[in-house]
Amino acid sequence: LRLVESGGGLVQPGESLKLACAPRSYSLEIYAVGWFRQAPGKGREALGCISNYGDHVQYADSVKGRFAISRDDAANTVYLLLNNLKPDDTAVYYCAAQWVLGYGSGSLNESVYDEWGQGTQVTVSS
Repeated sequence: LRLVESGGGLVQPGESLKLACAPRSYSLEIYAVGWFRQAPGKGREALGCISNYGDHVQYADSVKGRFAISRDDAANTVYLLLNNLKPDDTAVYYCAAQWVLGYGSGSLNESVYDEWGQGTQVTVSS
């Protein structure tokens, strides 16, 4: 895998975490990026995505208003800020990159993505 997530960990309910997604050896500038998660015993859930230009961000209804996606192309990194975390947010969080020619808005459909990271564990528990 050439895409790496980081920033996961164990937090208490109500706390925040900021996850990062960065490629090992290529530029993210030509990629739209999506964030997903998979809780134990459940299927993978789309959280949101950001365009390759960073001008369009889309969120799943389940996390809208609590999670925020941003990108810093100078740092070659896309971020997922998780606010007001709840025990139900416990999952492995994944980022995925979609190569785009020109402009790509990203998608909540996981099938469009070309590269996936290995995931980072987020555990929310008191």
